[in-house]
Amino acid sequence: MARGTILFMRGLIAAFAFLPALARAAELVNLSDGYVQRCDHHALVDGRIRAYLSAGEDNYIDYKPAQIASIETIPDPPAPAPVAAPPTHIRLTAGDLREMLARAGADHNLDVDLLASVVKAESDGNARAVSRAGARGLMQLMPGTAAGLGVKDSFQPDENVRGGSTYLNKLLTEYHDNLALALAAYNAGPEAVDKYHGIPPYRETQLYVARVIHEFNRRVLAREAEARRTTATAHNADTQPAPTR
Repeated sequence: MARGTILFMRGLIAAFAFLPALARAAELVNLSDGYVQRCDHHALVDGRIRAYLSAGEDNYIDYKPAQIASIETIPDPPAPAPVAAPPTHIRLTAGDLREMLARAGADHNLDVDLLASVVKAESDGNARAVSRAGARGLMQLMPGTAAGLGVKDSFQPDENVRGGSTYLNKLLTEYHDNLALALAAYNAGPEAVDKYHGIPPYRETQLYVARVIHEFNRRVLAREAEARRTTATAHNADTQPAPTR
């Protein structure tokens, strides 16, 4: 069984527990004892610093001013969105892409539907997609990442898929098959995941992880439903009485 399928069946829903609450902006409260508390926003209330853990007013922690060393805002990084395909757009059929992803999945024991979900979120199947940050191709490889993976032309679909699947496999290994963390690292970089010891508090990254997992979930459930229909049809055919003369 492909590793992606195992991840889905054992912990797909649990992966959402790693997603911080989506917020318009986040703050880090650096305490004088070295502890860091992430919050949505803060306010001065009755001489204390009140750190609100969510956008509402009900969930908060009060600190004495002397307990706080500093408070910093965590900005969202600019969202790298794919742009329109150039006129030289490579025509790639759904069957071509599926075959390409199946080969890459077999090479790394990754579920083809996991790879398809990443491609859907990254480029929507556009082999010539280029993000504002410079990521290219089906799996949106940055030039430096592509070079490190031995990808010479990120606009060649087979090269791009090979490189992207190799990179995703490397991240899954690095984060001990934690799908949410591997996807976060694919989007924001391993440095950001390591810095925050989890999914970075970037709205774009949080949405990306949720989007890929949701799409993967949908595809696997659809695949399982189709398998059940096929089995039921075959069973009904086998149990039909033989025609009589």
